[in-house]
Amino acid sequence: MKGAYQKAYDESIKNPEQFWSKAAEDIHWIKKPAKVLDDSNKPFYRWFVGGEINTCYNAIDRHIEAGRGDQTAIIYDSPVTNTSKQISYRELLEQVSKCAGAIQELGVKKGDRVIIYMPMIPEAVIAMLACARIGAIHSVVFGGFAPHELAIRIDDAKPHIIISASNGIEGQKIIEYKPLLDKAIELAKHKPQKCIIYQREQVKASLISNRDIDWNEVVPKAKPADCVPVASTDPLYILYTSGTTGMPKGVVRDNGGHAVALRWSMNNIYDINPGEVFWAASDVGWVVGHSYIVYAPLITGATTIVYEGKPVGTPDPGAFWRVISTHKVKSLFTAPTAFRAIKKEDPSGQFLKKYDISCFKRLFLAGERLDPDTYHWASDMLKVPVIDHWWQTETGWAIAANCAGLEELPIKPGSPTKPVPGYQVDILDNDGKPLPANTEGIVAIKLPLPPGTLPTLWQNDEKFKESYTDPFPGYYFTGDGGYKDEDGYLYIMGRVDDVINVAGHRLSTGAMEEVIATHPDVAECAVIGAADDFKGQLPLGFVVLKAGATKDEKTIVADLVKMVRDQIGAVAVFKTAMVVKRLPKTRSGKILRSTMRKIADGQDYSIPSTIDDPAILGEIEEACRSIGYAKKN
Repeated sequence: MKGAYQKAYDESIKNPEQFWSKAAEDIHWIKKPAKVLDDSNKPFYRWFVGGEINTCYNAIDRHIEAGRGDQTAIIYDSPVTNTSKQISYRELLEQVSKCAGAIQELGVKKGDRVIIYMPMIPEAVIAMLACARIGAIHSVVFGGFAPHELAIRIDDAKPHIIISASNGIEGQKIIEYKPLLDKAIELAKHKPQKCIIYQREQVKASLISNRDIDWNEVVPKAKPADCVPVASTDPLYILYTSGTTGMPKGVVRDNGGHAVALRWSMNNIYDINPGEVFWAASDVGWVVGHSYIVYAPLITGATTIVYEGKPVGTPDPGAFWRVISTHKVKSLFTAPTAFRAIKKEDPSGQFLKKYDISCFKRLFLAGERLDPDTYHWASDMLKVPVIDHWWQTETGWAIAANCAGLEELPIKPGSPTKPVPGYQVDILDNDGKPLPANTEGIVAIKLPLPPGTLPTLWQNDEKFKESYTDPFPGYYFTGDGGYKDEDGYLYIMGRVDDVINVAGHRLSTGAMEEVIATHPDVAECAVIGAADDFKGQLPLGFVVLKAGATKDEKTIVADLVKMVRDQIGAVAVFKTAMVVKRLPKTRSGKILRSTMRKIADGQDYSIPSTIDDPAILGEIEEACRSIGYAKKN
């Protein structure tokens, strides 16, 4: 007999229009869609055509009309400023409608773009929702991005205005935003008409006359704006992928499909209901922040947390446990790297013992492969289900997950479980032919993609086709490699370019990382394929040790070499690993493997705009040189 998951999945694939039409009943429509799925212009599929909607109304107004205006919508928790406050749905409506009125008074109208360049403060969420309220298209750029990268996005989105703040706070460091913003506008060909600056207590930014406006002078006095109806297929936002080279791609998200998919996901994937507290420990600058700090929890009528801090260092490795305990968090969604950081600082979980987290039901991890060692550590410590799930900026919500609200399936460490209803995931060979179970290949999703995923790229249909649908006609190309097992569980082994070729053998660096991560002294690791004149490529390992490692570095490296040989085989030719203090990562926690590969190969590389700390690259280069790598060609 089929369980709830399999029933939902089968219906979503066999009769997607019926499945998503039913899901759309949980959303308020100003005008009901005339057609659920329009496939007349493949590969550009459109969901809920003919419908009219307002995303902000769905996120705020309707909950107040249902009598829940006094419920907390946003909890702002900032250990870096020692601030905690709650904003009810009624208070949020007042602030959002006034912000919307303020930007309307500056001439922003439906379809205009607004760039938001802000730290993790409630005003960032308010600005996003204000744009949605009047039908403007927001493009959030991670606060503190370099001026050159911000300028590229200004020139592509051509915003009418930019909304920013005087500063952000990274750990103990204050980052002044205004000089970065001024430089970006100077570099950009397109000049915004106005900039609204939210002045924080830490820094008072100097404003440029006739261009810059103080948020606190215009927003509180503005006339509240009503919701503006938009077409279901109109863009809600543009989010630029953080490419390390060339022009970042502007992922477009529509209003209708986005609202339907996120509302469905909160119940069925995360098991979150109205009134419950959900925490996505990310940033509004990333897709997780868009989907699961802002839109999904609020459209659902849940309480969301805006956290301005880190998993460690603000002030200690107990930071997450404090937030969960204080605010009665039901589920947390964060990146595996956050838990690796906590594990490194507090491997025995001493800080966890200080807090009562009996309210906590599930941990969801995504953003990077969840290695089995981190899974087991988190599972053993928390005594709750630890659910790995896999998705991308482009999809906006999970491709594969253990759908806790439908039916919790048995967990297999290393797997994000099975494809979510709506996604038909196949494993293909290089010729686009489906592969049998337990055979590694290219992960692709049969078209059409479900609602909430990208319909195209901002003003670049050709790039959309070139990047995603041309490689394997009839499929969306994920760029990831992996396999399915005999039970249909999916295993994502990393980007396709993280598969290395050793003397003609295709080997997954992700599989080697899985082995290395099980060593009791290893906190986190990365394996790259370094160029080799004889074998083409050889695996090169980088490991960060836990606090209080029990063995010396030479012994640990010898252990790792033996472990990979024993578990993957001599064919991997894994002979070299080095201990480093830290790994280079993006601010969202992804390890910069491609940059590390260029360093090891002695190639020129640019410092990615998304990097957390550029100084780490020098440390990696020095470590590579010490063992004969990083030689300039």
